[in-house]
Amino acid sequence: MNLYVSNLSFGTADDDLRNLFAKFGEVTSAKVITDRETGRSRGFGFVEMSSETEGKEAIQGLNNKEIEGRPMSVSVAKPKEDKRNSFSGGNKRW
Repeated sequence: MNLYVSNLSFGTADDDLRNLFAKFGEVTSAKVITDRETGRSRGFGFVEMSSETEGKEAIQGLNNKEIEGRPMSVSVAKPKEDKRNSFSGGNKRW
């Protein structure tokens, strides 16, 4: 289960996320999203848990939990939208 984690402290690293969520099961990946230019955290990330049950337990246990002075938000990640044709009116062939 892929989880979206937001309102993270800017000091939170990938390993911090992994360790936090590992209490609820096997973490297959943990990634804090960073700014391309500065390399600084953007305050959100994604955690993938090996099962839906573990993911739901992590949401229950960590959503709104205060980490480094900030109430972290944890929810099921939505699939990424394909934005390639968002302004072209669809699949036009030129």
